[in-house]
Amino acid sequence: MHLAGKKIILGVTGSIAAYKTPELVRQLIKAGAEVRVITTAMAEGFVSPLALATVSRHPVLNSISDGSSWNNHVELGLWADAMLIAPCSANTLAKIAHGLCDNLLTAVYLSARCPIFIAPAMDEDMWLHQSTRNNVQTLRTYGNRIIPVAHGELASGLVGEGRMAEPAAIVSYLAEVLSEDNKPLKGISALVTAGPTFERIDPVRFVGNFSTGKMGIAIAEALADRGAKVTLVLGPTHLNTYHRDIKLVRVESAAEMYDACMKTFPQSEIAVMAAAVADYKPKERAAEKIKKKAETLELSLTKTNDILASLGKIKKGGQLLAGFALETTNELQNAMEKMKSKNADMMALNSLRDEGAGFGHDTNKLTLLDTRGYNEQLPLMSKRDSAEAIVKHILELRHAEKTA
Repeated sequence: MHLAGKKIILGVTGSIAAYKTPELVRQLIKAGAEVRVITTAMAEGFVSPLALATVSRHPVLNSISDGSSWNNHVELGLWADAMLIAPCSANTLAKIAHGLCDNLLTAVYLSARCPIFIAPAMDEDMWLHQSTRNNVQTLRTYGNRIIPVAHGELASGLVGEGRMAEPAAIVSYLAEVLSEDNKPLKGISALVTAGPTFERIDPVRFVGNFSTGKMGIAIAEALADRGAKVTLVLGPTHLNTYHRDIKLVRVESAAEMYDACMKTFPQSEIAVMAAAVADYKPKERAAEKIKKKAETLELSLTKTNDILASLGKIKKGGQLLAGFALETTNELQNAMEKMKSKNADMMALNSLRDEGAGFGHDTNKLTLLDTRGYNEQLPLMSKRDSAEAIVKHILELRHAEKTA
């Protein structure tokens, strides 16, 4: 585990797991990091600031001002190579998810321009509560990395999920993500599409689908985490990404997404078309809202541009093109035919027959295919883990092409 030269801010909040933080600081420093500790008022009921100051070799910060001077939260946020909040209580989790700023820790969080890692710690009922699940998902959309909680004995005496990961596991997690060895796509440009497209019928109605963009955003973030400079063309969705290596281009229609992709693809070495682009659009768009008068309404639809096929036609050597296939019948055969006809290098197959896969879920179940005959069925997993599997296969394909 190497964190040599890394500057890390450790935020400690009010959880019984705070007693582990002196050991966490010790292991971070042993791995080569320089550590500055910020505590909340509640945290100091569980761990001594003196202990944290002793092991970190720096004063512990706990307030914006001590009456004679102030701790510049902006400077702190810019100083760090990474910010780690461990343990992160349910209360602080909720605060940072909603931008609340009532202490030095949350002020530094809002000022940070570095990767942020969060190690939650709370009882199982709090961890599994829907409000906490929503907060975790919100923080992920901001580009924060949630360090998985552990299963075991909790402060309540119950046994379940919610324990903060052990210090060694946290340090290992940071070392892996921050390592330059984990940036095999450094200097590479990538294009990703995500979300639905909306094709307007009139000023208030549209033809669309149920895609949320979660899968494509996760792929964009996974590529950016490996060092790629990513252009994410995102259809209409409430989701967002704040990754510093992702350029976000928002579009509404298939035509707008097509134009953005055709502009960006020639400069991209990797392209992953994860958006659920509408296949058809209204032939004519009404200028005014269509009134509900007749018993029936007929729409005449015309095909939209096939973005994946269009990119496949202009793809050059050294470019890798990946697509998605959402199928309901003859899934494997249809996905393989789509890969061939669109001149894609790999395909991620979704089947709507699989529970927990497809639109709207936080999970997905994919089958990865490529032109070499590769066929891997992945288990049901989070969309972030699915994205990691896709990026891993992209790296393998690029390596295979270079060594061929």
